[in-house]
Amino acid sequence: MNIVDWAVSTMNSLGAFGVFLLIFLENLFPPIPSEVVLPLAGVTAAGEDHSYWMMLLASIAGSVVGAWVLYGIGRLLGPERLRVLVIKLPLVHVEDYDKSVAFMDKHGHKAIFFGRMVPGVRSLISIPAGLYAMPLPMFSLLTGLGSAIWNSIFLTIGFFMGSNWTVIEPYTDVFSNVVYAIIAIVIIWVLVRLVLRERRRRAQGLPDPDQVHLDELEDGDEPDPEDREPTR
Repeated sequence: MNIVDWAVSTMNSLGAFGVFLLIFLENLFPPIPSEVVLPLAGVTAAGEDHSYWMMLLASIAGSVVGAWVLYGIGRLLGPERLRVLVIKLPLVHVEDYDKSVAFMDKHGHKAIFFGRMVPGVRSLISIPAGLYAMPLPMFSLLTGLGSAIWNSIFLTIGFFMGSNWTVIEPYTDVFSNVVYAIIAIVIIWVLVRLVLRERRRRAQGLPDPDQVHLDELEDGDEPDPEDREPTR
């Protein structure tokens, strides 16, 4: 049984709860694509025994609850442990951590909201929200709103187009592949910049910017709590 048959079977037997379960799993296992599950939920919603609004609400609930799990993983690490990890990593420094905190302070809300509408990012964006301790109520609101837009688009397509929804599948595949390519390029670009920066530092004989912090960790001294204040 392929993923489409499995999704259809789950929704036919469990109804709205099946949609909730599938979207919840989609957050944790990206190989389950929402671009397939949601149109199928729309097709199912058009049947006599199901409701469009129940399917939509179930899909939004699945998105939020699934995002909570990833948010929780980020919170388990937390800003303090993340800062210590950055200090110990060879290519990144505390200044990079501070810049990332400033970015989340300034753009974190927008990143969570719009990230819910980007394939490949929509699930993983929940982890940084937890890492930087974004308040859970705000995270839940932004996740719910972003998911409502994304889910309603694909669910509505399935609802009105029925089995013909597959005509949009090639376009969603192209869009997803473009997004994945952009993400890969950005990751490679960042890594190259970090390597080149480290080479320049060593060529100039400059000390490790994190040496003071490394010494503090070895001595068992904790950094100033104000320096580790989670973003709000």
